[in-house]
Amino acid sequence: MDSAPVSEFPGSDWRLCVAPMLDWTDRHCRYFHRQLSRGARLYTEMVTTGALLFGDQARHLDFDPAEQPLALQLGGSEPADLAACARLAQAWGYAEVNLNCGCPSPRVQRGAFGACLMGEPALVRDCVAAMRDAVGDALPVTVKHRIGIDRIEDYGFMRDFVGTVAEGGCRLFIVHARNAWLDGLSPKDNREVPPLRYELVYRLKREFPRLGIVLNGGVRDDAAVREHLAQLDGVMVGREAYQRPWWLASWDREHLGFGADAPGTTPAQVESRMRAYCDRMAAQGVAPFAVVRHMLGLWKGEPGARMWRQAMSEPRHRRLPAGELFHIASQARLAA
Repeated sequence: MDSAPVSEFPGSDWRLCVAPMLDWTDRHCRYFHRQLSRGARLYTEMVTTGALLFGDQARHLDFDPAEQPLALQLGGSEPADLAACARLAQAWGYAEVNLNCGCPSPRVQRGAFGACLMGEPALVRDCVAAMRDAVGDALPVTVKHRIGIDRIEDYGFMRDFVGTVAEGGCRLFIVHARNAWLDGLSPKDNREVPPLRYELVYRLKREFPRLGIVLNGGVRDDAAVREHLAQLDGVMVGREAYQRPWWLASWDREHLGFGADAPGTTPAQVESRMRAYCDRMAAQGVAPFAVVRHMLGLWKGEPGARMWRQAMSEPRHRRLPAGELFHIASQARLAA
């Protein structure tokens, strides 16, 4: 392995992040994740500029202050629209606005944004510059992208993309270390079939030491996190964090420098706090299952976890009040 680069990027706020995941990282999921890690950086699902400019802004943008530090991820390709949405992110109090240049789904491609934007680096540069002009230095504007698109596997393609976009004022890039195949693969396959090429992300950091480079893709354990952090400014974890959420509870101590000050907690304590959150959300008309569906991995690996998960997700339980639902699940776990 090549020696670690000397980073000139001043920020450490991106050391560990939970990836934006469509239909998964909504505000209830993020509140749950924040009960597990105080220091991880959280991201919204991708929100299109059209949804914000012409839809229900509060529904897309509202969040609990406990979710901070929180970034808003945008999908779009019109500089003026993205600038307007960046202003909304600033007004709502987000800690970052991120432009999606990595999603390969057909729906995103029809909108001419996502991963296909990697083929238009000058446009992405202009989008970033417009957002930076809109919010100034108070709100970081970042970009999430792939190492390439389709069968373009030349490192120079990504290097030139990053170099051009940086001219617009982007100082941090989140790199999913796979290509995005825009034709022939489903979004799920795009997360699994193109090979992971971490060495290209390491090389990018060596060539751009003044930029923040965060790696995404295939990170599943603490050993991998440590290996990548030795080379880069941060690591972003996606589905492993969602499906094995208790892993997040060790991040503050193991990777984020909290040491002995890391918040001590147990699954039972997190469950209790989430029950109170469900009660609070019920007053706003939110059904408990909208919250607990993100928690089904909480007890994973512990005795009774399967019975707890089954009770929580049982269709006939989904209309129950939160207190009754949590009680049934807890009894099922303890009886297992």
